Parts: sequence; structure tokens; C-alpha cells
Amino acid sequence: MPKHRILCRLLAGMGCVSLLAGVVLWGTAAALPDTFYTPAGEASLRIASMPWVSAVRTSGTVARAGNASGDKSRNVTLALLGVIPLKTVRTVERETRSVQACGTPFGVKMFSDGALVVAFSDQYTDLGTENPAKEAGLRLGDLIVSAGGRAVRSNEELSAAITAAGGSALSIVYRRDGREYTTTLTPMTDSTTGAYRAGLWVRDSSAGIGTMTFLDPANGTFAGLGHAISDTDTGTDIALLSGEIVPVTITGCVSGAAGSPGELRGEFSAAAAGTVLANDTTGVYGCYTGPMEGESLPLAWPQQIEPGEAEILVTISGSTPRRYTVRIERVDMTSSDPNRNLLLRVTDPELLAATGGIVQGMSGSPILQNGCLVGAVTHVLVNDPSRGYGIFASTMLEKADAIAP
Repeated sequence: MPKHRILCRLLAGMGCVSLLAGVVLWGTAAALPDTFYTPAGEASLRIASMPWVSAVRTSGTVARAGNASGDKSRNVTLALLGVIPLKTVRTVERETRSVQACGTPFGVKMFSDGALVVAFSDQYTDLGTENPAKEAGLRLGDLIVSAGGRAVRSNEELSAAITAAGGSALSIVYRRDGREYTTTLTPMTDSTTGAYRAGLWVRDSSAGIGTMTFLDPANGTFAGLGHAISDTDTGTDIALLSGEIVPVTITGCVSGAAGSPGELRGEFSAAAAGTVLANDTTGVYGCYTGPMEGESLPLAWPQQIEPGEAEILVTISGSTPRRYTVRIERVDMTSSDPNRNLLLRVTDPELLAATGGIVQGMSGSPILQNGCLVGAVTHVLVNDPSRGYGIFASTMLEKADAIAP
């Protein structure tokens, strides 16, 4: 083979290697967040899920301006294998917090801040079928907050406003995707009853079973579920007006299978154990008034979590949680979806035999590793109930602190 062809192939090969190396470096840097929170006094930043990345240079430590807690920050340069610089990040020192890891089931009763549109019902007239709500531009998942100048907080208040309009046009204020809109709706007369109808079905409350992740004795708050409570028909997160939590006793379980998620079933107690203050994308939070329970554990920061063996605290019978083995398969510190920072697989034979893996009602179950609370179960993979996602416990604690009285 001519020498020039050998040289061309060699150069092409080197180019491919360089391109591959560049992709690896870019991917590794992209997987690193811009800011890390570290335990106070920690000598060097370590990332358990990326042991090949290490800190090679640290700037001077400075106190954060205007921060009464005394947190200190510094700039740290991270490098691949301690040689190739990847990214300079900011680290902020924080005192390690401990909370009561629970794993106990609880019931949530919530009333929405308005009337949620969950279905449409066409009305029959001499001219055929009509639907005033659709003609007004309303969609499934819209939250009606005002009708005819009256605040709407329940189904009854919306019905009263429609009746009071007497067939005349009335102004409807509704929320969609975080924005508020106004439209005009003209009710029509039901040909069989003579009543005025808007052609829609609405819901003003929701109830369900979840798992308590932790209690914070310092603030008297609770955190659970790891995701928001949403309407079963539309998937829209419930806009919270008021709510409470109650203890639950698990009475049975429907096992999960591929394509068919299982669920925990239980009985609600009549005694309230707390008030819901936030229905957030990261969980349900509020003030806790029940007896303090659970195991006191320190919270881990995301960089302290590693792929490998772990446990979850789950209650699948009665009201007492047990530990079951799982394996954390992936740690994603930069995911745009906080509910999917952890990917885990249930490995405990007893739990797999009883539930098939992760089922509805387990959302919020604490994930434990190396003596720390690292996260909470959030979702099950529909086609593989032995696997599911989790949220970082530190993310939930941040929200719990924000709503603390």
C-alpha cells in the first residue's frame, strides 16, 4: 500500500480518536452541575458516581454575602483522572441536616383553588348538539377560578353562577399552563330538565394514598410523595386551596406487571395528622401535627450518592415500614426533571414476590444508602415494575424549608 494512503488512514484514525475523546469530555462536563453543596469543613470535593473526576484546584474560601447562615463558597476546578480540566464549579458549605426518615403510608385530602375541567358533555337542542364550554374555548385541564364576577372554589359555586346568569353570557376566568385567561360562556337550556347547562364536568377535590418521606423536627414539617398530586383524568397538577393528611393502614396490594401498574390499598383514619401547604412538582409538603416518628438520618448531597446497593423504607401491610433492598443504577445530577434524578431496581425477593416491584402508593418511600437518606421513590417504569425513578432528598428538604412556618 502506498505510503501516502497509510498516512491518510493514520491521520483519519487519529481524528476519530480525537473526536471521540472530545465527545467524552463534553459529556462528562455536561453531567456536572454548576454548584455543589458540601458538608462544612470537607477538605475536597468528591463525586461518588464519577470517581474518575477529581478536584485539582481550589480558590480561596469566602463567606456568602448577606447570608446569615454563614455558608462559605469557593471555586473548584474538576479534572478527568486528575489531569484533563473539565469544569470549574462553585461549592457551598452547608451544615449536614438530619431528619426522621419515615416510609409510613398517609392519606392526602385536597381541595383545589378553583374548578378543574375534567370532561365535556354535549347538550341536545332542536338544532342538534351544542357545547357552550367548547365554544368558549375551554379545554380539559383548565382551572376555572371565576364565573360571572364570582370567585369559584367548588363545583357548587360554579353551578350557582351558571344558574344566576339565566341563559345570559357570563365572563369566565380560567388558568392554563400558569397563565390566566378570560372568555365568555353562554349557558344553554337543557331540553329535558329546563336547567341551564355549560356542557362541562368539573372537579374541586382529590384524595389518595402516598408514602411519607421524612419529618423535620426542627421546623415541624413533613415531605412526601416526591411528585405533585395530579388529576387522574387530565394529568393536571391540583392547584391547592386547602388540604390535610391522615394516617393510613395498608390492607392489601395489587401486584404490578408489565403494562399494568399495581397499587397499595388502605383505610384512612379520621384523625388529621397535618395540614398541606404545598402541592409541588417535587412533592407534597406541610405542617405536621401527629406524633414524631421514623429513624433519624443525615441527608446526603447528590455527589455523595453512588450507583450500587441501597434500601427503601416501604409499608406494604399495616402501618409499619420495613427495609427492602434495591440497586441504584444511575445518578443524574443535572436532569431537567427532578423526579428522575435516580434510576433504581428492586432486588429484594420478598418485595418482588409481594408487589412485583414498585406500585402506586409507594411514591415518597425513602431511599437509604450508607446510613444516609439519599432520595425518595417517585415513579415506576410501566413496562418493568421492578424499576423506577427517584428524587434527591436534598431537593425535597429545600422545598420543605421554603414552606416552613
